[in-house]
Amino acid sequence: MLTPDMNGNGKMSDKKKYKVLFLCTGNTARSVMGELLMERLGGGRFKTYSAGSHPKGVVNPYTIRVLEEEHEIDAGSANSESWEVYKDVDFDFVITVCGHAKESCPVWPADTIVAHWGSEDPAAVEGSEEEIMKVFREVSWQIRRRVELFAALPFDELDQAGLEERTKEIGSKP
Repeated sequence: MLTPDMNGNGKMSDKKKYKVLFLCTGNTARSVMGELLMERLGGGRFKTYSAGSHPKGVVNPYTIRVLEEEHEIDAGSANSESWEVYKDVDFDFVITVCGHAKESCPVWPADTIVAHWGSEDPAAVEGSEEEIMKVFREVSWQIRRRVELFAALPFDELDQAGLEERTKEIGSKP
């Protein structure tokens, strides 16, 4: 959980690893992208996870491809699992990336910051391989930009309320 720094000034400490869970319905695309992009771009400050309310059990191959081709992330070990796996983990942040997960999100402890960063579901797109990859690329870059904004937040200057407000604002960024 988020804790005041060693000086007791009420600001959030960036000396710890924050636990971040990305939630979606199927845990095949957006939440996996969020997890792996945060892991890559977070400067070692975050322990990241992804899960789904109704996981498909396998990551979409386009997700793996776009992460590898666009972001140079080895996504071969990514998996799709239920949020039930993490019911006993104390997360600092839970970020929903689809409307269904937002609506059916379980209740987290009061000091867990829950934010919604919705994106189009690339796994639902039909069309040619080129058309599908185009949407996967667009969504991955949108999630990447949000992760970059989040990782750049001044954790050591913000209290819990300020950090929550700024984290939620990121979801309105294209």
